[in-house]
Amino acid sequence: MSDYQRLIPHLKLVSLSTRQIIYESGEPIAHVYFPLHGVVSLVASMEDGSMVEVGIVSNEGMIGIPVILGSNTTTTKAFVQVSGIAMQMDAGVLKTEFNQGGAIQKLLLRYVQAAYTELAQGCACNRFHTVEERLARWLLTVSDRVQSEDFPLTQEFIAQMLGVRRSGVTVAASTLSRTGMIRYQRGHISILNREDLSATSCECYQVIQNEFTQLLRN
Repeated sequence: MSDYQRLIPHLKLVSLSTRQIIYESGEPIAHVYFPLHGVVSLVASMEDGSMVEVGIVSNEGMIGIPVILGSNTTTTKAFVQVSGIAMQMDAGVLKTEFNQGGAIQKLLLRYVQAAYTELAQGCACNRFHTVEERLARWLLTVSDRVQSEDFPLTQEFIAQMLGVRRSGVTVAASTLSRTGMIRYQRGHISILNREDLSATSCECYQVIQNEFTQLLRN
């Protein structure tokens, strides 16, 4: 029996609803999730309630990385950004399978590397690039994960994820909209000119995209 076939009986299809909390910071991780559709945000929170996104998970990865790294808690909060569905598994089952080595371990470690690249590049991006560049990068990344040019997102939510003031997002979104790259209407965003949006984005988008493209090819 292959590594993957052993896991099939332990997988359960579940729905992911917008704003659903997958786990809170410091909580024991009872289950891990492999999204099939939808997007989950990993965010770091401050004492004053402010937050910033440090990772995005969709059908390229898993939610609950600490489980395979020897822990059962995390310092980040995970919640659903775009609704969808996922395969849920008991965290202990995955940990046991991972510790046996083999294809599952190799694939998950490769994913951890990709997630680390995204985290590291995101830190540099937040420090050196403008809100407009970061917004373009973020919209392209979300579009890649949902595999659509249209998705529901509010400016308030985007501001929280980028860790900036809502007014900054409003100005940046207005610029992208005025030049015909995106359309923003009633909490819904459409990418109209992906080529120009990619040109506006910082180099971080291409670095992250290349890493995850390589992951999906392996």
